[in-house]
Amino acid sequence: MTVVREFTLPDLGEGLTGAEIVRWLVQVGEVVAVDQPVVEVETAKAMVDVPCPYGGVVTARYGEEGAEVPVGAPLITVAVPEGSDDGAGPPDRPATAGEESGNVLVGYGTAAPAARRRRVQPSPRPPHGTTAVRNGAEPIPVISPLVRRLAREHGVDLRQLRGSGPEGLILRADVERAVAATAPAPATAAPPATATPTATAAPARAATAPTAATAPAPATAGRAAATGPEGERIPLRGVRGAVADKLARSRREIPDATCWVDADATELLATRAAMNAAGGPKVSLLALLARICTAALARFPELNARVDMDSRDIIRLPDVHLGFAAQTDRGLVVPVVRDAHKRSTEELSEEIARLTEAARTGTLAPAQLTGGTFTLNNYGVFGVDGSTPIINHPEAAMLGVGRIAAKPWVHQGELAVRQVVQLSFTFDHRVCDGGTAGGFLRHVADCVERPMVLLRRL
Repeated sequence: MTVVREFTLPDLGEGLTGAEIVRWLVQVGEVVAVDQPVVEVETAKAMVDVPCPYGGVVTARYGEEGAEVPVGAPLITVAVPEGSDDGAGPPDRPATAGEESGNVLVGYGTAAPAARRRRVQPSPRPPHGTTAVRNGAEPIPVISPLVRRLAREHGVDLRQLRGSGPEGLILRADVERAVAATAPAPATAAPPATATPTATAAPARAATAPTAATAPAPATAGRAAATGPEGERIPLRGVRGAVADKLARSRREIPDATCWVDADATELLATRAAMNAAGGPKVSLLALLARICTAALARFPELNARVDMDSRDIIRLPDVHLGFAAQTDRGLVVPVVRDAHKRSTEELSEEIARLTEAARTGTLAPAQLTGGTFTLNNYGVFGVDGSTPIINHPEAAMLGVGRIAAKPWVHQGELAVRQVVQLSFTFDHRVCDGGTAGGFLRHVADCVERPMVLLRRL
């Protein structure tokens, strides 16, 4: 005898209310083990492999690839042997260290002691981050969710590719070459390759009998881009939708103001070159700017804050969790360096590099994209001099950094060619007035022009 258990999309944490199904990792009729990933979903913040807390046979799937699924909606049903620990339902707490659970999400897991677990014909798992072809086939060596998505959108079979990366890893360039090789002649118009399912039927909840349906049931699918008489309509969802919501809320709620100043960054660049020539860990320019930000926030703690209008309080925060803007193929994201004020310049550089790489590969966890208290935005990488940043709600301020370019500058009373950067500072006028904002920006500029100021004022 078996009991059919329904597994719903769990609480993904950080205020997320739903996700888009990117790829199913199991088929109806397949045997799954406890905590085996069954579906890859994309939230507004990151790609997540969702593990199932039940072990048994998959009897139904709910939602097609591209469908938007709210938290609490059914994902799959699993026929579990009656009386099995695996069919007892999810516990009321996540797994803790020492318990053999792969649970990585909030609010569910398999926390029963390992001695009491009875797994049902576990399938071999591929290395973390790879996509496997099941039923005994070899795993496909792909780490990046972006590579998988690119291949899926263009109909490229990853099993037929030989990766050019380490140990045969399939890279984005490999997929792009495959797409180019199969592109039609220029005279032949190619059909769009980015369409997603457009089914609109609502998902039906699974029956609880052992003979539950064995065919997938459609869920509300995500809308694809469509062209009409008025032009192309592109759905605001995923990262783009989250960015739109946050920026609109920032402009609605925060009375922001911006001030800016030009600074001579010649000495800052020389300092970085000297540090990197010393033979220790390499330091990025962004890490130096991050170190300057934490020093300035220590002098002007009013700006490491948020506003609670319900209680009409300004909340000054004790720790600096520094966000930095990163442009990726999925859009603009803001990874957060935790406890930035406690890190050395070398540690900041290492953490920024780690988070940047995770952002580019789409592997940042939701918790790594939230909880910031101040944001550093280096838009100079786009070749622009200045901007008026929009504050990352609910923070109180953001420092923007333009490109560093050779310009005429009066240095020590004489005209010279120096490396000049424009710094712009946007702040919540409810938190402070112009004197505080100007003092913060002037301190940042002083540290950029004379890095020894940073050492002297710590």
